[in-house]
Amino acid sequence: MAKVHPNKSNYLSTTSSSSSSFSSISSNFYVSPRREIFTLWMKSLVYHGNGCTVYDSNGKIVYRIDNYNIKRSKQVHLMDSNGKVLFSIRNRKVPVFGHWDGYKWSYDGVTSKEIPWFQVKKIHNVLREVNVNYYNVILGCNSEASCYNIILTTKSIKIVNQHGRLVAEVKQKQASSGVLFGDDVLTLVVEPRVDQSLIMALVTVCGLIHHKI
Repeated sequence: MAKVHPNKSNYLSTTSSSSSSFSSISSNFYVSPRREIFTLWMKSLVYHGNGCTVYDSNGKIVYRIDNYNIKRSKQVHLMDSNGKVLFSIRNRKVPVFGHWDGYKWSYDGVTSKEIPWFQVKKIHNVLREVNVNYYNVILGCNSEASCYNIILTTKSIKIVNQHGRLVAEVKQKQASSGVLFGDDVLTLVVEPRVDQSLIMALVTVCGLIHHKI
């Protein structure tokens, strides 16, 4: 039987970097100097619960979403493997145009608080292909905010930066033999020097859009 999580030797590809750049990147636990591969299992660790469990290339759980017996919830929490909340995501439904707000959790050892971090809105004024939708991601609340775009289909998710460069992609997981896993087992590829927790939060939004979580 094929493993749900990937094998590191088969999937992990590295990129060269200087020791100085590595030290600056590695200060952020969720940013890596190399391309990283994750496996998304669209199941909760909670028995009979809805959600998602994310494994790294060693088969270790790194992220989780436990939505219990509620599906299509208006709010979900992206957690690390220990249950510490990293992002809260809320669906803001308003007439005609809705959006999703992401809040990053900050901890000082005693208290915790939510910080507005991103907003995802559907792009309506573009010439679209069949079954392809585009979403704009705004980080921060000032004129210099970084921006991503999400290209969402029924089979894949592509996240590109403001320059059009692909920074992450999700698609159905394929075994080394070429056999596809079920549609609830996905592969997430995150390019180097990209905040993996943020990417996972954006993927969570896509899961909510497709009513998978």
